[in-house]
Amino acid sequence: VQLVESGGGLVQPGGSLILSCVASGFTFRSYAMSWYRQAPGKERELVASIGFGTNYADSVKGRFTISRDNARNTVYLQMNNLKTDDTAVYYCKAERLFGAVPPYWGQGTQVTVSS
Repeated sequence: VQLVESGGGLVQPGGSLILSCVASGFTFRSYAMSWYRQAPGKERELVASIGFGTNYADSVKGRFTISRDNARNTVYLQMNNLKTDDTAVYYCKAERLFGAVPPYWGQGTQVTVSS
């Protein structure tokens, strides 16, 4: 099983980035996919998820959009109007829709918002 994130980098406040997470080794369409982030000194927090529907943290509503392409086994996070508070390592998570099995995590991609 692999989850490989990409698309992170350095961006100025107000800028945009698109994160991608490519999955392999499991039946992608049977899993809810999520993006989490962890800033230095803070706990990991949910940013957005997509399963039967979509869900967003209040801090990113209206700025971030999560989507998935089951044919490409990929989940995306479109991030617009980025703020310095969005600086964090962003992680991809896969959680089975039915059945209690441990989730899968990616290794993370760094997003830095700074002028």
